[in-house]
Amino acid sequence: MYNVTKINEDVTYIGASDRKLALFEAVYPLENGISYNSYFVNDEKTVLVDTVDRSVCGVFFENLEYVLAGRKLDYVIVNHMEPDHAATLGELVLRYPEVTIVTNSKVVGMIKQFFDFDVDSRTKVIAEGDTFSTGRHTFAFAMAPMVHWPEVMVTYDTTDKILYSADAFGTFGALSGNLFADEVDFENKWLDEARRYYTNIVGKYGPQVQAALKKTLALDIQMICPLHGPVWRENIGWFIDKYNKWSTYTPEDNTVFIAYASIYGGTDNAANILATELASRGVKNIAMYDVSVKHPSYIVSEAFRCSHIVFASPTYNAGIFTPMETVLLDLAAHNLQNRTVAFIENGTWAPTSAKQMSEIIAKMKNITVIDGGVTVKSTVKEEQRNSLVNLAAAIAGALQR
Repeated sequence: MYNVTKINEDVTYIGASDRKLALFEAVYPLENGISYNSYFVNDEKTVLVDTVDRSVCGVFFENLEYVLAGRKLDYVIVNHMEPDHAATLGELVLRYPEVTIVTNSKVVGMIKQFFDFDVDSRTKVIAEGDTFSTGRHTFAFAMAPMVHWPEVMVTYDTTDKILYSADAFGTFGALSGNLFADEVDFENKWLDEARRYYTNIVGKYGPQVQAALKKTLALDIQMICPLHGPVWRENIGWFIDKYNKWSTYTPEDNTVFIAYASIYGGTDNAANILATELASRGVKNIAMYDVSVKHPSYIVSEAFRCSHIVFASPTYNAGIFTPMETVLLDLAAHNLQNRTVAFIENGTWAPTSAKQMSEIIAKMKNITVIDGGVTVKSTVKEEQRNSLVNLAAAIAGALQR
């Protein structure tokens, strides 16, 4: 049975959510599923803006049939060819053979890679700045390469001033009836997942996101309709500011994130002593994760949020303990920069992890390393405790500068 939400007089949400999916892109854990958003514009010509993942195709096609109400489907705009948004394009063409696909030339090439139907005969190829009218509505197009695939574009409805933003401004999480961001406690219950989505999916491509933001900020945007998560119609500037910070690698919060790993508890104890000493110096909202337990995607998200990061790791096989090494390589791959960091290392006979962690960090841009890292041999003794106290003082002082 169909399940749709009216956005305005002409536009209807016809997407669906999947709460059973455990790993997005077979990598990122989902705490509360994911939504696959698709939008229908009822005009003199009918327009579908993007399709959905195959997992929700049943209700999607019921929704589309309902909103068409017996009319034919004239156009489908394809902003992004990733299968979680375009896997059902082939079936759409079978069901609605008269539909015209509106998209750019790079998308056309990808459609041919994914499907076997005749693409060229049913495609209207558009380019940067092109427009086309479907009656009351005029759509304009802007390319947004590497946000986060090279073919991505965004579509702007100049009539309703709606930006169909592809993967930009999306978030992890299934929708629970409330479609609009102003209908949920977004800052407290959605923002962390929006940040984790951005930093892990798009975080590497900050300059490309900045280029796309410059284009979109020139528009009069009254609503943002992303391909995942809630629709934005209020306080849009607040969310755009988050994207501006994330894409310029600017910390959201002036605080400390301690990412640690521990085999037999010695490094865990050191990390907790440091956290307590930081708190005693007035540092608030300290974040701590054991990287052996927490998925790297959460570590990446917190690293983008916080201004100061402490990496604490045992030495393992004469190298960095493997979960910590994975995290550091992930941060480097996602282009983290503009942070202040410190190191704690542990090793029963040959502690060397700090040096090797610093070598990975040194490849990142604009990283300040606090001198006076701490070396623990097996467990914290009074000398190391004093070193942790001194490190806390140095970090607290750096926070105030």
